[in-house]
Amino acid sequence: MFTDYVKIWIKSGDGGNGAISFRREKYVAAGGPDGGDGGKGGDIYFEVDPDANTLIDFRYKKKFKAQNGANGEGAHRYGKSGEDLSIGVPIGTIVKDAQTGKILADLSEKGQKTLILAGGRGGKGNSHFATSTRQAPRFAQDGEKGEEKEVILELKLLADVGLIGFPNVGKSTFLSKTTSATPKIADYHFTTLEPNLGVVKSKYGDSFVIADIPGIIEGASKGTGLGLQFLRHIERTRLLLHVIDVSGSEGRNPVEDFTVINQELKEYSEKLANRKQIIVANKIDIMQDESLYIALEKLAKQKNMEIFKISAATGEGIDKLLHRVVEVLKTLPKEEIIPIADKKVYTLEEEEPPFTIKKENGIFIVEGKAVEKIMRSVNISDNESLYYFHKHMSELGLDEALKKAGIQEEDIVKIGDYELEWYD
Repeated sequence: MFTDYVKIWIKSGDGGNGAISFRREKYVAAGGPDGGDGGKGGDIYFEVDPDANTLIDFRYKKKFKAQNGANGEGAHRYGKSGEDLSIGVPIGTIVKDAQTGKILADLSEKGQKTLILAGGRGGKGNSHFATSTRQAPRFAQDGEKGEEKEVILELKLLADVGLIGFPNVGKSTFLSKTTSATPKIADYHFTTLEPNLGVVKSKYGDSFVIADIPGIIEGASKGTGLGLQFLRHIERTRLLLHVIDVSGSEGRNPVEDFTVINQELKEYSEKLANRKQIIVANKIDIMQDESLYIALEKLAKQKNMEIFKISAATGEGIDKLLHRVVEVLKTLPKEEIIPIADKKVYTLEEEEPPFTIKKENGIFIVEGKAVEKIMRSVNISDNESLYYFHKHMSELGLDEALKKAGIQEEDIVKIGDYELEWYD
């Protein structure tokens, strides 16, 4: 089964907690704090797997989590960092944020590996908080939580040339004649239910990858039939071969077919509609009315497009077409379908306000990663730890912000799971 679209959940590892410990050794008085730091949580990477060609494995496993960092210990022993998790995907896979639709990675090169989520940093042990006036800190930092995200994996086949056209116009036959691919071929519509790839080797040693895209029908760009599911696979192609049945055997009108397919391309993507295109007039061996081809040839001249007459069944005209395809491909650059500016790696370093303040039922609720991070290192029952907390909250500007928000003596401030009374 060819699977080209899945949604999965990923989470980077949590950082380990810093340790609260004091050196205790015979004949050594007041050894001081020696709590070690927690280890860093594992990162989440996506990398190209050369042996994969579909996303089928992700239909059965949808949750991926990197290893957490270990907690710190006494005697300045640092916790072990969590192992990174690399998720292998086929070449041509795009990773998107399921919530925002932003592109996180475009894995379109062999050996490519991209960081998607950074693991949480390990917390500092109490040995980091010792000062000349605070010689025995009884608090340490908790490790930062890892990031978690639901992402979409979307596979877009990497091919130089894409075969497009209505069902049963001869695309699969053309692919079987020009490559070693063996697509299903039959005299009825929709025999191709998944994209097929093949490598074309010309008489002169040139080669290129060609993709047979399942038949596109009217309304495909809006989800009708199979078209929308596979239109994405021609986004990376540099050249389109528009295969059109000119035999008249099924009562088709080649000009109308050309117009309908190109309208679907335009509605799906303006850029795709402007892609270089060569018209391939197929089934000339059973052509019943030459006027159908003449009308299509006239349209090609109006559109300033090249047109080739072939018979995929007998091989007539194929060599001439392939020779021209090789020449055209040499003039076309590789397609970069994803602007560099849109690529985004989510890490814990992203800029965001240190805190927000809202008032509910008379309680001032303070939220934000910066204040929550400080709160995790506080030992409420220890005066020195509380002093550390108030000092850093003041440095963040929380005191002034609460005053501007209208806080009064003995009002309640809630930070995380703690509720504190305000005194100026």
